[in-house]
Amino acid sequence: MEFRSLGQLQDATQSVTQDVARLGFALLFIFGIFIYTGFQTQGIEGGYILVAAAIIGGYMAMNIGANDVANNVGPAVGSKALTLFGALIIAAVFEGAGAIIAGGDVVGTIKKGIINPDFIADADTFIWLMTAALLAGALWLNLATYIGAPVSTTHSIVGGVLGAGIAAGGFAVADWGQMGAIAASWVISPMLGGLIAAVFLYFIKRAILYKEDRIGAAVRYVPLLIGIMAWAFISYLLLKGTKKIIKLDFGTALLIGGVAATIISGLLIPIIKKAGSKLENHRESVNRLFTIPLIFAAAMLSFAHGANDVANAIGPLAAINDAVINHGVVKSASIPLWVMVIGATGIAIGLLLYGPKLIRTVGNEITELDKTRAFCIALAAAITVIIASQLGLPVSSTHIAVGAVFGVGFLREYLKVSYASQLHQIVDNHAGIEREKLQKFLDNFQSATVEDMKLMLKEAKKNKEEVPLTKKERKRLKNVYKEELVKRASLKKIVAAWIITVPASAVLAAIIFFSIRGMML
Repeated sequence: MEFRSLGQLQDATQSVTQDVARLGFALLFIFGIFIYTGFQTQGIEGGYILVAAAIIGGYMAMNIGANDVANNVGPAVGSKALTLFGALIIAAVFEGAGAIIAGGDVVGTIKKGIINPDFIADADTFIWLMTAALLAGALWLNLATYIGAPVSTTHSIVGGVLGAGIAAGGFAVADWGQMGAIAASWVISPMLGGLIAAVFLYFIKRAILYKEDRIGAAVRYVPLLIGIMAWAFISYLLLKGTKKIIKLDFGTALLIGGVAATIISGLLIPIIKKAGSKLENHRESVNRLFTIPLIFAAAMLSFAHGANDVANAIGPLAAINDAVINHGVVKSASIPLWVMVIGATGIAIGLLLYGPKLIRTVGNEITELDKTRAFCIALAAAITVIIASQLGLPVSSTHIAVGAVFGVGFLREYLKVSYASQLHQIVDNHAGIEREKLQKFLDNFQSATVEDMKLMLKEAKKNKEEVPLTKKERKRLKNVYKEELVKRASLKKIVAAWIITVPASAVLAAIIFFSIRGMML
């Protein structure tokens, strides 16, 4: 007992030491921003405001890295295509690269057009509004990360701008139609992502995993699936990730992506055929074929995320910078290099220090993932963003990715129930006197995968005399099928966090705005 207590004490001490070390590195980054921006703002009237805003922007960027980046690499880690360390390095490098290379020269300061800047009285009020919005969004993200809930950083800053805007200009300042569209995205994003991921997973199961010759089926279909992924990611990057470098219309991006994907798919056919000839005919062999595509998917999602979502951290900061220098309310602002560096560095540091918790949540704590399931999630994320962008739907990349994870899990549950109903039809045809013949079948059945359960069911149909099922044994099998493949506690926690993100950050922002105004007047 004493040794156990000593071990628990050592574990607790180590955990506290790690927490203190992470906090120390985070504070060191914040102090670095203080020194860096102090030099950048020398001679500027109101420079102290910029220094404070830069510190808050860096804090926001760290929280984006800690919370939002998990969606890009979590499935790859959960499926063991990447180690946690490897995922952290890839995400940090590509998030930073996306922010610096393709993060944009100009950013809209009134996020999503949710408030009318004409209602803002003066430059000082605008600066206080943006500062409050930025700090509120960061605080909410920090809390969500602490409880292990992946939430939308875009919705966090939208709520912040809305709450501070109402505090500054009254309820008339808000565009409630736009807010309704954002609220609709709470449903649209996860539903669309989940549906697309489930469709691809169902195709993989029917076309490959349920076949007797799984490797032969994989050799035929995996090049096609990777080609679709290549098309989706190339088009996604051209549309969303490289706008600063080159601007293409939707059709041109799809055409370029399609040509590149066709070439890639053609080149992969002999490679995958050769790899397949060396693999055994089982599920894990099929999974191995998706390892490298998953690594590329994690890198590309991270690059595109860095290019797009860095604006959530630096947009308000760029707005404050512009307002301080030009003494006015601005609808769009140029992004100085020093502002971009703070955003990119903060995302990378937040990911490295605090990202593992959310990566584990997305990768392991919602549903069990293997490489085929993770592949479908990554593919769904890219395709959903492309579709939503073209249709003008306000979707969240976080909601899409997490919704895709749920979609994969619920499809697995549906298939289990579906197989169970088929099995129960056979069970009713057997008498209890042959019960002993079932023992071997039951032992194998309870340890089988979902896919192997179906194969065993087919064999049971062919050999009814060898596999008699009684009512008692039917109940045992039913309990096996009732296993929850999607953890309901995680589902409830995440959905609740999504619903309250905008209201919570809005209330926080309003409180912070009134506090800042009270101190400054």
